[in-house]
Amino acid sequence: MTQLNISLDFDELTEAITKSDMNTGMKGLAIAVFNAYMEAERDQFLKANRYERSEDRVDSRNGYYDRDFRLAIGKLKLRVPRTRSGQFSTQLFEKYCRSDQAFVLSMVEAVVNGVSTRKVTNIVENLCGEQVSKSFVSSVMTRLDPEIKKFRERSLTYEKFPYLYVDALYLKVHEESRVVSKALYIAQGVNSKNKREILGFKVTGVESEESWSSFFRELRDRGLRQPIMVTSDAHAGLKRAIQKEFPGTSWQRCTAHF
Repeated sequence: MTQLNISLDFDELTEAITKSDMNTGMKGLAIAVFNAYMEAERDQFLKANRYERSEDRVDSRNGYYDRDFRLAIGKLKLRVPRTRSGQFSTQLFEKYCRSDQAFVLSMVEAVVNGVSTRKVTNIVENLCGEQVSKSFVSSVMTRLDPEIKKFRERSLTYEKFPYLYVDALYLKVHEESRVVSKALYIAQGVNSKNKREILGFKVTGVESEESWSSFFRELRDRGLRQPIMVTSDAHAGLKRAIQKEFPGTSWQRCTAHF
């Protein structure tokens, strides 16, 4: 596999993203980011985390109220935190006065990259236009984990994907205080509206027939039906895994790799 340096036209990418159909997983992640941000805001206002006993506490939690918030990706129903005294007021809506295109791009990048702390920092800073502390981002990350897991493990039975594109990119990742090379498997499917969706991604240490087969089985376990055609590069192990896991499916070599 070749290692790629990718250059993107962000104006073109923004237009493509904001005009495309965003799936429920992306909306769910957007809602989680906003809700987590407001929750962290309330923690800072109270000077105490949930269930924490603190002499510095200035107020107490008092549930939430629902508020609709419209972005380019659609209308989101948010849970806005309240306090007992009513003195807390989120700054999120006031600060979010810029175009939401940067936020949409950050969300897409976050999903593809597994939502690292650095990516969440970028999202929050695009969201609010100001720098945030590591502890603040960590509190947001804790609340995002369930949404990321939900996106990566979501059922694929809602749509039939007759065409599948698969590839691996090699990335440098931190692992036990070392920087190592890892393969990121990505599967994209073409849906009934002829639009591509990211169906799954997985980080693995080595690219092989066994690891590709395992990746395909995970997609099938989530409800992926037999595709008509799979497009990929000519990696021998990948080709064998496609033939093994999708018998009868046609294979086509990617012209870009060729």
